Amino acid sequence: MSSLRTEPYLQANVYDASRRRLLCGREDMLALAAAQLKFQKQQGLWGQSKPIWVDIGGGTGFNIEAMHAYLDVPYFFSAVFLVDLSPSLCEVARKRFRRLGWNVNVVCEDARTFRLEDHLDEIAHATPTNQALTEYTSTHTDMVYQADLITMSYSLSMIPDYYNVVDSMVRLLAPCGIVGAVDFYVQSIAETTGRNYVGGSFNRHVNWLSRGFWRAWFDCDRVSLEGARRDYLEYRFGTKKILNERNYLLGGIPYYIFLGCHCERVFARTRHLLETVDASCTESPPLSPANGQEIDMPLLSGPALPIEARSKAYQSAIVNLSSNLPLQSTFYQNSQARIHYDEQLKKHMQFNNDYLYAFTWEDPRVDQRLLRISDTDTVLCLTSAGDNLLEYLITANPRRIHAVDLNPNQNHLLELKVAAFQALPYADVWKMFGEGHHPNFRRLLVDKLSCHMSSQAFQFWVNNTNRFTSSTSFYEYGGSGHAIKLIRWLVRFSGLRRAAGELCTVRTRNEQREVWSRIRPMVLSRTLHWALVGTEWFLWKAAGVPANQRQMIIRDSSDLRPDGPARHERLTDVSGEVLWDYVVNTLDPIARDTLLSEENYHYLLTLAGRYTRRCHPAYLSPKAHTKLSQLRAFSGLRIHTDEMSEVIQRFSPATLTIAINERESVCPYHLADIQPLSQIMDSMDWFSPTSTAASTQVRSLKRALKPKGRVLLRSAGLEPWYVDVFEKGGFEVRRVAARLPGMCVDRVNMYASTWVMTKAEKCPG
Repeated sequence: MSSLRTEPYLQANVYDASRRRLLCGREDMLALAAAQLKFQKQQGLWGQSKPIWVDIGGGTGFNIEAMHAYLDVPYFFSAVFLVDLSPSLCEVARKRFRRLGWNVNVVCEDARTFRLEDHLDEIAHATPTNQALTEYTSTHTDMVYQADLITMSYSLSMIPDYYNVVDSMVRLLAPCGIVGAVDFYVQSIAETTGRNYVGGSFNRHVNWLSRGFWRAWFDCDRVSLEGARRDYLEYRFGTKKILNERNYLLGGIPYYIFLGCHCERVFARTRHLLETVDASCTESPPLSPANGQEIDMPLLSGPALPIEARSKAYQSAIVNLSSNLPLQSTFYQNSQARIHYDEQLKKHMQFNNDYLYAFTWEDPRVDQRLLRISDTDTVLCLTSAGDNLLEYLITANPRRIHAVDLNPNQNHLLELKVAAFQALPYADVWKMFGEGHHPNFRRLLVDKLSCHMSSQAFQFWVNNTNRFTSSTSFYEYGGSGHAIKLIRWLVRFSGLRRAAGELCTVRTRNEQREVWSRIRPMVLSRTLHWALVGTEWFLWKAAGVPANQRQMIIRDSSDLRPDGPARHERLTDVSGEVLWDYVVNTLDPIARDTLLSEENYHYLLTLAGRYTRRCHPAYLSPKAHTKLSQLRAFSGLRIHTDEMSEVIQRFSPATLTIAINERESVCPYHLADIQPLSQIMDSMDWFSPTSTAASTQVRSLKRALKPKGRVLLRSAGLEPWYVDVFEKGGFEVRRVAARLPGMCVDRVNMYASTWVMTKAEKCPG
């Protein structure tokens, strides 16, 4: 920045024009900051007063004018300051603001020495409340004004003494303030290893060739790209959002967008915050005092508790605090629903940054009928696509729902749905999840949804905006999207597109049966089954059926036939007759007994690639939107990214009332590489009968459930082997549904049996 002192006035104008294409991400950084400020205003954080904004290294004032697209700058802020060391750039900025008629204070000064107290005339009309805080200490009794927003746009990389500038920003920022930065960078992923506070490392890695080239290129213009600049910014501020992007217009220049807040704001109430989050994760009473006063660091370990009574997020936070590091990014979010996880663990990375289920295949209407969930229940369930979880909130509103999934991307999808209800009108929610398409999704994501999402979830959706903006439906992505794409391709290839359309629109079951008779020969073709549907790849990628579950189906079939075991020996091939029979027994009763156009939205989606106004999940109704968009609609939701067994083991004894155990995203092809994780498969069908995983999970459930607590299980087998494990573990077992050949047990009809396991009232342990 010092090199700009003598820059001629003409060059300043060229400088402003050329940076429009070179400096990407400035508008996104401003939009993210504006979203946070609007959220704070809605929460009444400033009362009747207005915030103060300081733009450091603001140059010609482009940032301040660009912010007007997201906020009414003259009205929203009580005072705006542009600080830059270049006289020529400051003069361009003054002319810009005179043209706009805005009262922006352009200060030609070193950012290290800038203080708001030196400009009292400009901020005399600003009330020193939350946004311009007055601090009083035993040694300094002068009034100290602080900024609610500090931004830096491609200036940190041009400041030689960046440590002092960042330190001065810490002093300048109000306790509840926001800091936004966008700049070039080059870093290897190895440089972030072990840093759990950076808010996600997706797309952060820059290969060695690019690192060397861009360093040399920018050194010619006295722009420094060493990683220490970004590292120090992330060290001094808590991370709210982080994005790692590339400017492909000019050769793929790496740049990042950082949105942070005061670390000290959290340190001042560390004990209270950590204990509250920890208690909600483990269903244990909060251990901190109600007033949340700061407590000496040695007490952070709290009273002696079993290790499983502490959440992993709490334990990780203690390590950071003892090392004088910021907390994990999840602690700085506006919502504490998402629980911290280590994204660099192999068990989370195995999913290749994608989810398996874009929609949920279990029937929530049956869950509610069997479990009678109430507002006093504490529910543990799998996240999957989040559809059923949202229905539980609509119909029963339990006091707490713990959503668990090992696949981080399934939880990213749930976060997106929750954010949509909190920030968007019904019309936008319907376009996204009813039609599976929204042309303005990226703008909604940055402007409205970002302040309701974790940093990792936000990164995921920024890098997957095409799932809503492309001509392909959102539901044709992910593992389950393979099935939808295949079905729709087969329908077109077979010339049955019109018949499939009729199947989605007919109003009576008789009409539906007639249409099904025309489509059935193609869908249930033995040739198609042999070539694709019965293969291991398709069963896993499209239907989520792992090897153990396939074998359970085969064993069940052999038990039901007269030639039994002898036939079983011939049916080890996954593309055999058994699986074909299973598919037939799934689909034929559905076409006969449920009406796709009115009630069976599961199969309607597979044919149409979208829902209709007449047939859709309950969470997509206007009435549901009214309920879920209320202020505290999701206050009882906790989202865990971990194995089910790991989460259960950390609950306090006898605190859960309901566990819904259906299916989770697990990649069986990698299980050999992560053998200790064999117990991650929280659909009990996925366990091996020869392992101890089932008995371990049953013991954990027995410990965590209250007396008469219920576990709902669905199985591909009529008599799954692990029923005996529950009985021996002190549960009363009851099969509440059995799908025999020709029967339809629910709107999905994919599982052979459904069970409710009830913990005995006087169960030992």
